[in-house]
Amino acid sequence: MNTTQGTVAPDRAVTTHRTVEESTVTDWWSTAVSRIRPGEILLRGYPVEQLIGQVTFAEQIWLMLRGELPTSAQGRLLEAALVAAVDHGPQAPSIAAARMAATCGVGLNSAVATGAGLLGDTHGGAGQQCMELLERIAAGESAAEIVTEYRARKAYVPGFGHRFHPRDPRRDPLLALVTEAVDAEEIPGGALAAGLALEAALADGRPRPVPMNIDGATAIIYAELGFPAELGRGLFVLSRSVGILAHAREEYEGGARIKGPLPRPLLAGYHGTGPRDLVREGR
Repeated sequence: MNTTQGTVAPDRAVTTHRTVEESTVTDWWSTAVSRIRPGEILLRGYPVEQLIGQVTFAEQIWLMLRGELPTSAQGRLLEAALVAAVDHGPQAPSIAAARMAATCGVGLNSAVATGAGLLGDTHGGAGQQCMELLERIAAGESAAEIVTEYRARKAYVPGFGHRFHPRDPRRDPLLALVTEAVDAEEIPGGALAAGLALEAALADGRPRPVPMNIDGATAIIYAELGFPAELGRGLFVLSRSVGILAHAREEYEGGARIKGPLPRPLLAGYHGTGPRDLVREGR
């Protein structure tokens, strides 16, 4: 009796252990995004062959992130936001870094990864940060209180003002699309109202207004579409990666070589220690 119990118990223990282990592995690889089988690719339940040629790339992005296809109004706004933020010239840090990486002869994927990897809190994070401010206003805070808080910290309110543009040329067309969708009752309008309230509060008491920039305008769109702030940044990364790719490719077409001598203005900018000599210093 005891022998039988001694034999069976370990087997049960092993069986239970294996079941838990297998379950853990299954849970780890479990996904609701896609199902891949021989001859079958389902994306959020849709066969890929039905999606090809029938949905736009922006609609596909929505489907993958949200699980359902967007309405025509939602797809139009998402498309507009993605198009607006693709590029802002070679002086943008992410694009400059990608171009420099390309001159070092690394693969195109490495050059793009170099640029995309720089999109963090300082460069590329303003949209997410602005969405978080819009959430605070939706929760009951006033735009004036938020502006006062930022002024006390001598910090820029994310999503407003621009170092190049007196008025960001992307603001008006994006907000016009949002306003049109609000008027048609296709989106709620709360984020738009919050963003405009921030813009008005920033202008209060100033000789010149501080208009909303691309980060603020796209923050409003992503918030109106129901995306959480973190995904707002992710969508910006997707958008800007297009410009990063284009600039990296252009650099490759130019020969993919390390740049020549720096221009004199940059060389003249050195202000560090002058020439030293280890021998004279007795080292």
